[in-house]
Amino acid sequence: MARNRQTQLNRNDVIRASEIGQYMYCSIAWYLQRCGYEPDSPLLEVGKKTHVDLGIAIDSIQDEMKRSRRYALAGCLFLIAAIIGIFYEVIL
Repeated sequence: MARNRQTQLNRNDVIRASEIGQYMYCSIAWYLQRCGYEPDSPLLEVGKKTHVDLGIAIDSIQDEMKRSRRYALAGCLFLIAAIIGIFYEVIL
């Protein structure tokens, strides 16, 4: 029975890595948040929206980078095909 109690952790028993940074910044704010108090700040909402917007921008940049890699690969393949074509043209 004691083993089951030890293996069952509730939220207050586990500290996430992100909470360490919160604790180091302000231990009182960290404690209040763990107790269920949510901060009420208009700047917090602005920060959340900015965070979401930056995430969307990063996703878009990553998609464009993947696309540019595909274009670069296709360009290299066409270049190799052109070199092979020229090589065979010279030999024949």
